[in-house]
Formats: sequence, C-alpha cells, structure tokens
Amino acid sequence: QVQLVESGGGLVQAGGSLRLSCAASGRTLSTYVMGWFRQPQGKEREFVAAITRFGIRTTYADSVKGRFTISRDNAKNTVYLQMNSLKFEDTAVYYCAAHMGSVILTDTYDYGYWGQGTQVTVSS
Repeated sequence: QVQLVESGGGLVQAGGSLRLSCAASGRTLSTYVMGWFRQPQGKEREFVAAITRFGIRTTYADSVKGRFTISRDNAKNTVYLQMNSLKFEDTAVYYCAAHMGSVILTDTYDYGYWGQGTQVTVSS
C-alpha cells in the first residue's frame, strides 16, 4: 500500500500562489490515479483536482478551474497542486489521495489512501 505526505501549505494573501506537494512511499506512484481534495473548517471534504496514472488527463472542480494545476512526477513519486490567484474561499485543509484504478473519480469514498493534510490559509 502507499503512504502519502502533503507539504507546502501555509498563509498567503489573496491573489498569491502556493504549490502543494504530495510525496508517496511504499508503492510506485504510477500505480494510482491521484487526487487533491480540501475541507474547509466546518464543511465536508470536497474534490479539487485529479490526474490519471501517467498524467494524460486531468479534471478540476469548477471553483478552481483556470487557477489550479495538478501535475505529477512519477520518477520522483510526487504529485503537485499549483494554486494561483488564491481566494479567501480557498482556505481549507488540503489532502492528497490515491486510488488503484485507471479513470478519474471525484468522490471521496472512491479513494482508499489519504495523506494527513496540509493547511492553506488565504487572507483577504
């Protein structure tokens, strides 16, 4: 099984940028479709972006389309989420997740492996 560790969160002003990383260990990253989810305080966890095993396809939530970019480097066993033009409403704990499949899925229950999360706070 795979272990996931997120990093790169922090405090940023609205309009700024952050890049999150998700380092995988225990199993080859290319085995998994990878996703990013987020959970604002007091709200349910929601889908942000996902990428197929070799990066051919990506999918984004409407709320982040055009601002966030998901990518992966299987040689480094790492997935990234580049976040630009950040808004106050992007404030949340961000999680990376993995599932052993070949198609992009957007529901939390489809993903069997999760990191511990990294906090992103956008000040208005």
